[in-house]
Amino acid sequence: MTFGAPRAHADENDIVMSRLGVITNDAMGNPTNAFGNNLLFRSMVSELGVIFAPRLLTPANTLGFSEFQFSFDLGFTSINDTGDYWRVLESSPSPTGSGVSHGSGLKKTFGMFMRKGIWFPLPSFEVGAGAVNMLGSGLWAAQGYAKFALHEGYHDLPLPSISVRGSASRLMGLKDLDLTIASLDVSASKLIGLGGTWNIEPYGGWNLLWIIPRSEVVDATPHIDPFDTMGDSQLNFVFKDQVNITRNRIFLGVKAQYYVFKMTLEAAFALKGSSVDDRTGTDLDCGSMAVPTTTSCDSTDQAKGQQTYTFSLGLDF
Repeated sequence: MTFGAPRAHADENDIVMSRLGVITNDAMGNPTNAFGNNLLFRSMVSELGVIFAPRLLTPANTLGFSEFQFSFDLGFTSINDTGDYWRVLESSPSPTGSGVSHGSGLKKTFGMFMRKGIWFPLPSFEVGAGAVNMLGSGLWAAQGYAKFALHEGYHDLPLPSISVRGSASRLMGLKDLDLTIASLDVSASKLIGLGGTWNIEPYGGWNLLWIIPRSEVVDATPHIDPFDTMGDSQLNFVFKDQVNITRNRIFLGVKAQYYVFKMTLEAAFALKGSSVDDRTGTDLDCGSMAVPTTTSCDSTDQAKGQQTYTFSLGLDF
């Protein structure tokens, strides 16, 4: 009887970066080189960045320096599943071909967070940290934020609370991609008491995302053992560094609290991508199958508008 390590397997939402590569062959049909398609890469990481963007899920009011909050949330984010760039999904039925559905158009995420109100460096500060997993994958993001309330606490007056927040999210679990998402948002909310038992706090605001992708070395033929095939070790490539991708989000939500129990519902709408990576590259970098020649290669973010709906449960102490 022999024993061995269990065979590694990928989940349906794991990402295979090599599928955004193009392999060129010589006259005999032997592979000679590999290139990354920067146009598809930019659009894919733009939508992936929205999936793992820093969570919002709090009204403008801070918790107060003596309070903690622990919460769990479940989110649903849409993607353009017919975009050719989503062939990177392990579950994609087609490695190529625009217009083919590449798995589900709705990605589910699960998050865990802790938040704390503080009075340093100024009153009305709040900080938070947590982690988010895209279900059906080994991808996680570590997240953190700091929020400052410019105006809060005037609950008896018809004045909203207003705050600004800076956040960051860092993707983990994908060796081919280094992805950081920075975020800045402005929000307003109004606390409404109901019957002396419930607090209802609707909120809304605007959010700007900076998605910063950096490629590691990608093996264009991960299914081939380089020790068994001569020349396979040369079929590696790196996506060119992209100019930072910017996305705008508008968000609306409501927090309901009874005693220490809280529930939050939120909808966030990311506008379609439009930023451009202005560079001089090759035809292959731009998505052409032609022999590489130097050309103008402006990779425009082709990400579609995305929607995120999130439900959160937690405890405020």
